[in-house]
Amino acid sequence: MSLDKENRRPLRLIAAACSNWGIGKNGGLPWHLPTEFKFFVDTVTRVSRAGKMNLLIWGKNCWYSNPESLFPMSDVVHVVLSKTLSDVPEHAHFLCRDFKAAVGLTSLPHIRDLVETIWVVGGHQVYKEGLEHPWCDLVYLTDVMADFNCDVFFPMLDRRIFIKQSRFPHVPDEIQEENGIKYKFQVFKKQIYRSGDAVMTE
Repeated sequence: MSLDKENRRPLRLIAAACSNWGIGKNGGLPWHLPTEFKFFVDTVTRVSRAGKMNLLIWGKNCWYSNPESLFPMSDVVHVVLSKTLSDVPEHAHFLCRDFKAAVGLTSLPHIRDLVETIWVVGGHQVYKEGLEHPWCDLVYLTDVMADFNCDVFFPMLDRRIFIKQSRFPHVPDEIQEENGIKYKFQVFKKQIYRSGDAVMTE
Protein backbone atom coordinates (compact mmCIF):
# COMPACT_ATOMS: atom_id res chain seq x y z
CA MET A 1 0.00 0.00 0.00
CA SER A 2 1.30 3.43 -0.90
CA LEU A 3 2.21 5.95 1.79
CA ASP A 4 2.44 8.88 -0.60
CA LYS A 5 1.80 12.47 0.43
CA GLU A 6 -1.74 12.39 -0.99
CA ASN A 7 -2.76 9.78 1.59
CA ARG A 8 -0.86 11.35 4.48
CA ARG A 9 -2.74 11.86 7.74
CA PRO A 10 -1.66 13.24 11.11
CA LEU A 11 -0.32 10.27 13.09
CA ARG A 12 -0.39 10.75 16.85
CA LEU A 13 0.40 8.73 19.94
CA ILE A 14 -1.56 8.82 23.18
CA ALA A 15 -0.58 7.16 26.45
CA ALA A 16 -0.22 7.61 30.19
CA ALA A 17 3.11 6.75 31.83
CA CYS A 18 4.31 6.82 35.43
CA SER A 19 7.66 8.04 36.74
CA ASN A 20 9.62 5.07 35.34
CA TRP A 21 7.82 5.31 31.96
CA GLY A 22 5.65 2.31 32.85
CA ILE A 23 2.34 2.03 31.02
CA GLY A 24 0.99 -1.37 32.06
CA LYS A 25 1.14 -4.35 34.37
CA ASN A 26 -0.16 -7.90 33.84
CA GLY A 27 -2.19 -6.88 30.81
CA GLY A 28 -3.87 -3.89 32.42
CA LEU A 29 -3.33 -0.45 33.89
CA PRO A 30 -1.65 -0.27 37.32
CA TRP A 31 -3.76 2.78 38.26
CA HIS A 32 -7.45 3.71 38.25
CA LEU A 33 -7.90 7.23 36.84
CA PRO A 34 -11.40 7.55 35.32
CA THR A 35 -11.00 11.21 34.31
CA GLU A 36 -7.68 10.48 32.60
CA PHE A 37 -9.31 7.60 30.74
CA LYS A 38 -12.17 9.88 29.69
CA PHE A 39 -9.58 12.32 28.32
CA PHE A 40 -8.16 9.47 26.23
CA VAL A 41 -11.57 8.55 24.82
CA ASP A 42 -12.55 12.18 24.17
CA THR A 43 -9.25 12.86 22.41
CA VAL A 44 -9.17 9.87 20.07
CA THR A 45 -12.84 10.28 19.09
CA ARG A 46 -12.66 14.04 18.40
CA VAL A 47 -13.15 14.93 14.72
CA SER A 48 -13.45 18.30 13.04
CA ARG A 49 -16.72 17.64 11.26
CA ALA A 50 -19.55 15.15 10.93
CA GLY A 51 -18.86 12.21 8.68
CA LYS A 52 -15.16 11.99 9.53
CA MET A 53 -13.59 9.26 11.67
CA ASN A 54 -10.23 8.54 13.29
CA LEU A 55 -8.25 5.35 12.80
CA LEU A 56 -6.97 3.73 16.00
CA ILE A 57 -4.04 1.28 15.85
CA TRP A 58 -3.94 -1.28 18.67
CA GLY A 59 -1.47 -4.01 19.45
CA LYS A 60 -3.22 -7.31 20.17
CA ASN A 61 -2.40 -7.38 23.88
CA CYS A 62 -3.43 -3.77 24.32
CA TRP A 63 -6.72 -4.44 22.54
CA TYR A 64 -7.66 -7.35 24.79
CA SER A 65 -6.65 -5.49 27.96
CA ASN A 66 -9.46 -2.94 27.54
CA PRO A 67 -12.78 -3.29 29.37
CA GLU A 68 -15.83 -4.36 27.37
CA SER A 69 -17.51 -1.12 28.46
CA LEU A 70 -15.13 0.82 26.19
CA PHE A 71 -17.02 -0.40 23.13
CA PRO A 72 -18.59 0.72 20.94
CA MET A 73 -16.66 3.98 20.40
CA SER A 74 -18.04 6.70 18.17
CA ASP A 75 -16.23 8.15 15.14
CA VAL A 76 -13.38 5.62 15.09
CA VAL A 77 -12.10 2.74 12.95
CA HIS A 78 -10.31 0.10 15.06
CA VAL A 79 -7.29 -1.71 13.61
CA VAL A 80 -5.70 -4.55 15.60
CA LEU A 81 -2.14 -5.68 14.86
CA SER A 82 -1.35 -9.37 15.19
CA LYS A 83 0.72 -11.99 13.41
CA THR A 84 -1.17 -14.84 15.09
CA LEU A 85 -4.88 -13.95 14.95
CA SER A 86 -6.78 -15.24 11.94
CA ASP A 87 -10.08 -13.40 12.48
CA VAL A 88 -10.85 -9.75 13.17
CA PRO A 89 -11.56 -9.43 16.92
CA GLU A 90 -15.05 -8.51 18.09
CA HIS A 91 -15.64 -4.72 17.94
CA ALA A 92 -12.61 -4.21 15.66
CA HIS A 93 -12.91 -3.32 11.97
CA PHE A 94 -9.58 -4.51 10.54
CA LEU A 95 -6.83 -6.99 11.38
CA CYS A 96 -3.35 -6.17 10.05
CA ARG A 97 -0.09 -8.09 10.30
CA ASP A 98 2.14 -5.05 10.76
CA PHE A 99 2.18 -1.31 11.42
CA LYS A 100 2.87 -0.36 7.80
CA ALA A 101 -0.22 -2.23 6.61
CA ALA A 102 -2.37 -0.52 9.25
CA VAL A 103 -1.26 2.97 8.21
CA GLY A 104 -1.62 1.95 4.59
CA LEU A 105 -5.36 1.48 5.08
CA THR A 106 -5.69 5.24 4.52
CA SER A 107 -4.95 4.65 0.84
CA LEU A 108 -7.98 2.39 0.33
CA PRO A 109 -10.79 4.09 -1.63
CA HIS A 110 -13.48 3.53 1.03
CA ILE A 111 -11.15 4.71 3.84
CA ARG A 112 -9.18 7.52 2.18
CA ASP A 113 -11.86 10.21 2.46
CA LEU A 114 -13.14 8.98 5.83
CA VAL A 115 -10.10 9.03 8.12
CA GLU A 116 -9.02 12.35 9.65
CA THR A 117 -6.34 11.33 12.19
CA ILE A 118 -4.43 8.14 12.95
CA TRP A 119 -4.06 7.42 16.68
CA VAL A 120 -1.52 4.93 18.01
CA VAL A 121 -2.80 3.61 21.35
CA GLY A 122 -0.30 0.90 22.40
CA GLY A 123 1.52 -1.15 23.43
CA HIS A 124 5.30 -0.69 23.54
CA GLN A 125 6.27 -1.95 20.08
CA VAL A 126 3.34 -0.18 18.40
CA TYR A 127 4.31 3.07 20.13
CA LYS A 128 7.92 2.59 19.04
CA GLU A 129 6.93 2.19 15.41
CA GLY A 130 4.59 5.17 15.69
CA LEU A 131 7.36 7.42 17.01
CA GLU A 132 9.60 6.41 14.11
CA HIS A 133 6.95 6.95 11.43
CA PRO A 134 7.42 10.05 9.24
CA TRP A 135 3.76 11.06 9.67
CA CYS A 136 4.05 11.30 13.47
CA ASP A 137 3.55 14.90 14.59
CA LEU A 138 2.25 14.84 18.19
CA VAL A 139 2.55 12.70 21.30
CA TYR A 140 -0.08 13.02 24.04
CA LEU A 141 1.64 11.61 27.12
CA THR A 142 0.00 11.95 30.52
CA ASP A 143 2.58 12.18 33.31
CA VAL A 144 1.34 9.98 36.16
CA MET A 145 3.31 11.48 39.03
CA ALA A 146 3.97 8.31 41.02
CA ASP A 147 5.97 5.09 40.92
CA PHE A 148 4.24 1.87 39.87
CA ASN A 149 5.53 -1.64 39.32
CA CYS A 150 5.08 -2.09 35.55
CA ASP A 151 6.08 -4.69 32.99
CA VAL A 152 5.34 -2.63 29.85
CA PHE A 153 7.01 0.72 29.18
CA PHE A 154 6.59 3.68 26.85
CA PRO A 155 9.59 4.20 24.53
CA MET A 156 11.90 6.99 25.61
CA LEU A 157 11.21 10.27 23.84
CA ASP A 158 14.10 12.09 22.21
CA ARG A 159 13.54 15.50 23.77
CA ARG A 160 15.59 17.14 21.01
CA ILE A 161 12.90 16.05 18.56
CA PHE A 162 9.72 15.97 20.65
CA ILE A 163 9.25 19.34 22.33
CA LYS A 164 6.84 19.78 25.21
CA GLN A 165 4.14 22.37 24.50
CA SER A 166 3.23 24.91 27.16
CA ARG A 167 -0.41 25.11 26.07
CA PHE A 168 -2.50 23.02 23.71
CA PRO A 169 -6.17 23.03 22.63
CA HIS A 170 -8.50 20.73 24.61
CA VAL A 171 -5.68 19.85 27.05
CA PRO A 172 -6.00 21.06 30.68
CA ASP A 173 -2.93 22.84 32.04
CA GLU A 174 -3.34 22.20 35.75
CA ILE A 175 -2.24 19.13 37.72
CA GLN A 176 -5.09 16.64 38.18
CA GLU A 177 -5.64 14.28 41.12
CA GLU A 178 -7.74 11.12 41.43
CA ASN A 179 -7.66 8.38 44.05
CA GLY A 180 -4.67 10.08 45.68
CA ILE A 181 -2.65 10.04 42.44
CA LYS A 182 -1.51 13.26 40.81
CA TYR A 183 -1.05 13.50 37.06
CA LYS A 184 -0.63 16.09 34.34
CA PHE A 185 -1.64 16.05 30.70
CA GLN A 186 1.22 16.81 28.31
CA VAL A 187 1.61 17.20 24.55
CA PHE A 188 4.94 16.93 22.69
CA LYS A 189 5.33 18.29 19.17
CA LYS A 190 7.76 16.73 16.74
CA GLN A 191 10.54 18.77 15.20
CA ILE A 192 13.21 17.83 12.72
CA TYR A 193 16.84 18.94 12.71
CA ARG A 194 18.90 20.06 9.76
CA SER A 195 22.51 21.19 10.13
CA GLY A 196 22.01 21.65 13.86
CA ASP A 197 19.05 23.98 13.48
CA ALA A 198 15.51 23.00 14.50
CA VAL A 199 12.94 23.18 11.73
CA MET A 200 9.28 22.56 12.46
CA THR A 201 7.66 19.72 10.58
CA GLU A 202 4.59 20.23 8.44
